[in-house]
Amino acid sequence: MIRRFPMLGWCLAWLATAALSPPIAAEGDDGQAFEALREADLKLASIGFRLSVAAAALCERLEPGIGVQFHTLAQYTPGGRPQIRAHFRFAGPVAVEGVVPESPAARAGVAADDTLIAINGIPVTGESSDSASTAQLIALHAQLAQLPPAAPIELTLNRSGREVRARVVPVAACYTRYELRIDNAFDARANGELVQVTSKYLDAVDTELLPAVIAHELSHNILRHRARLSDAGGDFGFASGFGRNVGLFRQTELEADILAVHLLARAGYQPGLAARFWREAGPKLLGGKLRSRSHPSLRDRIAIATAEAARFNGTDMVPLPLFVTARDRPLDGNWRRYLEAARR
Repeated sequence: MIRRFPMLGWCLAWLATAALSPPIAAEGDDGQAFEALREADLKLASIGFRLSVAAAALCERLEPGIGVQFHTLAQYTPGGRPQIRAHFRFAGPVAVEGVVPESPAARAGVAADDTLIAINGIPVTGESSDSASTAQLIALHAQLAQLPPAAPIELTLNRSGREVRARVVPVAACYTRYELRIDNAFDARANGELVQVTSKYLDAVDTELLPAVIAHELSHNILRHRARLSDAGGDFGFASGFGRNVGLFRQTELEADILAVHLLARAGYQPGLAARFWREAGPKLLGGKLRSRSHPSLRDRIAIATAEAARFNGTDMVPLPLFVTARDRPLDGNWRRYLEAARR
């Protein structure tokens, strides 16, 4: 059965109109849209948490993995905030949108719709803004990431008007924030600190395939691809599909394809999920001449992912590719060597 999130299109339309007129109470259809958004956000957060924890040994920078999807009033359009506040029971600027099942936060009793009051006794503050902004969310992530990755964290919460304290014992996780962007276009990106995917993936692709997308983007962060492309003079705009840029971008894409197979296996997913993703969803994603020039062909990506998955052959872990330990070296643009290795 193909599982998707068709309500997200409705939520996109609501968020677009909410800024234009003052909304009424958060009931009925709007409430269903908000719950669809919560479900989608938590789906992404759960996959990200699972992959980040499993990949911790490969990451140069770690953070406490607690398994909470926070959201802020400031990230929503001003016109929609009264409904958002009522539906998600905000009693302050930051609240718990959802909790990853069986995570440290879940074991500590943190619950959806708790409002975050303080972290280790330090009050959580936030300012209102005239437009939707994730600045408060980014600052909160940075604040949590500064804490030791495995030391207990005390969260002070407001739950239905009463103060609750939760002692969360985190697990080490890769430093990466996961974000769902409501957009009716396929887009997934990583900038070294963030993995962001659009809601189109959940609308139009079997959600069983979503871990492959997240693992690919997390691989970019682990391999420091964004910074290394900048160091190599890579052009992220129109020129990415021309000249020397082609080799640089194809190298990073294939390296992320290969490492994604390992991240999936470490997190308990099937290593072959990456190849399945490219076979089933690839034709929808790789349209456009410029994109095809800067990215490897679909045939090549399927071949790479299939060959790497075959290395596991029923085992849980195999030696990592050599380029993982060489991630501090400059990119050389030689992407064809990975295809040659896959064909042996």
